[in-house]
Amino acid sequence: MDLFSVITLFGGLTFFLYGMNVMSANLEKISGGKLETMLRKVTSNPAMSMLLGAVITISMQSSSAVTVMLVGLVNSGIMLFSDTVTVIFGAHIGTTFTAWILSLSGISTDGSLLGLLKPEYFSLIFAFVGIIYIMFSHSDRKKRIGTVLVAFAILMYGMELMKDSMAPLSEMQGFSAVLTAFKNPVIALLAAAVFTGIIQSSAASIGILQALSAGGGITCAMAIPIVMGQNIGTCATALISCIGTDRKAQRVAVINLLITVSGSVVLLCVFSLLNAIFRFAFAALPVNAVSIALIHTTFNVLTAAILMPMRRLLIKASEKIMPDKPDSSEKLFVSLDERLINTPVVAVSECGRMVDKMAGLAHDTAEKAIGLIFEFDEKAIDEIDKVEDLIDMYEDRLGSFLVKLSSKGLSAGNSLAVGKMLHAIGDFERLSDHAVNLTENARELHDKQISFSEEGTREVKSLSQALNEILDLAINSIINNDAELASRVEPLEEVIDYLITKVKGLHVKRLQSGKCTIEMGFVLSDILTNFERISDHCSNIAVAVIEAKHDHLDAHEYLNEIKSVNNEHFRRCFDEYMERYDIPD
Repeated sequence: MDLFSVITLFGGLTFFLYGMNVMSANLEKISGGKLETMLRKVTSNPAMSMLLGAVITISMQSSSAVTVMLVGLVNSGIMLFSDTVTVIFGAHIGTTFTAWILSLSGISTDGSLLGLLKPEYFSLIFAFVGIIYIMFSHSDRKKRIGTVLVAFAILMYGMELMKDSMAPLSEMQGFSAVLTAFKNPVIALLAAAVFTGIIQSSAASIGILQALSAGGGITCAMAIPIVMGQNIGTCATALISCIGTDRKAQRVAVINLLITVSGSVVLLCVFSLLNAIFRFAFAALPVNAVSIALIHTTFNVLTAAILMPMRRLLIKASEKIMPDKPDSSEKLFVSLDERLINTPVVAVSECGRMVDKMAGLAHDTAEKAIGLIFEFDEKAIDEIDKVEDLIDMYEDRLGSFLVKLSSKGLSAGNSLAVGKMLHAIGDFERLSDHAVNLTENARELHDKQISFSEEGTREVKSLSQALNEILDLAINSIINNDAELASRVEPLEEVIDYLITKVKGLHVKRLQSGKCTIEMGFVLSDILTNFERISDHCSNIAVAVIEAKHDHLDAHEYLNEIKSVNNEHFRRCFDEYMERYDIPD
């Protein structure tokens, strides 16, 4: 090993990871759900799934390549993680085909058509077909298929570079002797695993073992743990391939390792115990290429037979080893544990806390968006977009949890509280949607370099101040469960509706006198529509608070009642807001 071998090793790793990422990304775009359906149909049958894994591995002559493919398919969402287990069993059995080919006397893959079965050769054909698709096809789908083919070739080239960089080690007599130097089966297993992990191929290490067996110095008892270790070592490729993927894809590599390690431990213990009792005559006999191929196949078939019925346990074990890693947004919802549903009082309390947070986010987002109409800020727009996504997540998670909670036997008070929250979270989400709409209006004003007239600016500012107040009233009323604050929302909502109608009329007058443009009118109309919708959702939030407080759910009855001529509180609040925000003619 010299400096150039180290550079080649890291260069191969780079190509490998790049090919993996590009292939995974484009497979996701190509599938469109069709490939997912096809794979699920095939892998839903364990026998067909194993056969599929074996056939693909035989055609590629590399179980590592198949496992890497599975990592990519799971990472791109095309294949379910649970469906990969039986494919892996099949891949382990299929990889033994190479040993059988190499065991045939006088047959070598070099210079023969069998060489075309090697990934390093047929991937070049893939690359050639892929580049033709990319350069000459006008179909986006075909271009993506071409990209997948070329990416696979890059991935395989990276694997070859890594193996080639380690070739000097495999040729060193002292290093090869590690495979046979240890009489202890555990040490032999570990040495074979390390050796195979370094050269990145169980087929290659099996071939080396078969070549070494020609000297007659390797017994069956020595070969069995070595073959087991070689199967463990080949998992290194899949472990490398899962770098940078999601948890489910990483579990594919983990379960691949679990299968080989579990099979090796169980079968080595059984063989050692039985050999100690019965002193098998064949254990002391020297092995040849054929018997090594037989050991390889027997090990993988027995491993599948023992572990296939326990694949659910393997899946659970891989999930324990590689648990879901919640991102920063997911951590927000840790308290919405479904086990809390069995304690409704605690669950309702936790939901109330989450609703308050969502309410604050919706308020700040809407208020910030209103300000952008008068002062454009690109960073603020980016923040609003991010918060809008978070609010969508709040609605989804909270809504699902509250629906499940409402199916439990809740007290009248808790039932009303859940109903209020279910109504409110939808309005919070719509507030954030209209906030995003306002950012688009602000961007249009900024990009087109248009602005309101002096009178128009005053009118919209007065309206926006009224809108900020109704947001404060509605959000504070639900956070503090304050029906008094909520009762002031509807009068202000009526004032805002009146002001919107008035601003539209004044704009038409300016348009007729030539003081304003039609283009400005379109933007103003969109802004006023969003203002009106925000005001309406604030009204909905306030009504939900009052309904819960007064133990009734007839919103129409409430609205008709407070708007009646005899409602002194409504009249007084309406006049107060009209005096504060009225726009002069």
